[in-house]
Amino acid sequence: MAVSELVHPKGAIRSPARPLPELRNLRTWASLLVVAVLAVLPALSGSFLLYSLSLCFANALAVLSVSVLVRYGGEVSIGHSFFVALGAYSVAILEKHFGLGLWISLPAALALGFVAGLLFAIPSRRMSGIYLAVASMALALCLPELLIHMERWTGGFEGLYISRDLVPGVSKAGQRYYLALAALVLVCLALAHFRGSRQGMALLLARAHPRAAEAFGITRSWARISIFALSATLASLSGAVLAFASSTVSPNSFTLWSGIFYLVGSVIGLQGTSLIAALIGGGVITLIPQYLASAGDYVPILYGAALLIVTLVANSGSGLRRFLPGKAA
Repeated sequence: MAVSELVHPKGAIRSPARPLPELRNLRTWASLLVVAVLAVLPALSGSFLLYSLSLCFANALAVLSVSVLVRYGGEVSIGHSFFVALGAYSVAILEKHFGLGLWISLPAALALGFVAGLLFAIPSRRMSGIYLAVASMALALCLPELLIHMERWTGGFEGLYISRDLVPGVSKAGQRYYLALAALVLVCLALAHFRGSRQGMALLLARAHPRAAEAFGITRSWARISIFALSATLASLSGAVLAFASSTVSPNSFTLWSGIFYLVGSVIGLQGTSLIAALIGGGVITLIPQYLASAGDYVPILYGAALLIVTLVANSGSGLRRFLPGKAA
């Protein structure tokens, strides 16, 4: 029996019932329409909206990194801001101290994120649930102080600036917008392919049926390490894109609250790995604070209300959830 015959997207025993082809086609066309609209949007909108959407796309990548960990590993992290900061500061430090542009610093950020994910996942591979969440929280708690005390490299409280263009001579706002959009679309396509691959099926099997997975030579520890390394790599990519899109990095941008907001975005997107789910999660944690800044102290209340409503709706029945875009990937 093949691994794909044991699992389906929800990580349970495969059922003969599958999503209707018409529904799958509708989700695909909806995603294509969204990409087409976003591709032509710079010609129709102002610089502030482009800047806000660039940050939204970058944060959507961070939301995806958390959703991947939840979906394939069944675990929760509230410290992914550490890996996001690692990617962001990699880009800033390589430009500031070594004069290297994004063509080199972006692959370096991905490599560092992967290695950092492994270094965290290997000793914590037997942790799960609240224990892993608290362990990841420790990363986020120590991060701001670490960045401040490494002032020689990180710029301390003031942070660092990114001024080198990806493509010289092209509008800064345009290249930051399209880089963030391209990174998000490519990651969503890669995750869609990963879901149907043998590796993706193996991780789902290890989560849903650990003993059955061992019969295929897939250990639970290997699955945990693999998925956390992948999740950390995506978070580091998010940080690199975020640094380039915002042109600056500082300790205030990578706190424990940042990690919590990434988790909130993942929950609001129903842990989906599709483009629409990522945009919903990224939009909530990026655009709401910017456009509701006048609400002041009420923004956290709005976040809490949105999280409560989505959680209640998501658990009200599978009949509604199957039609949401976030469950398509």
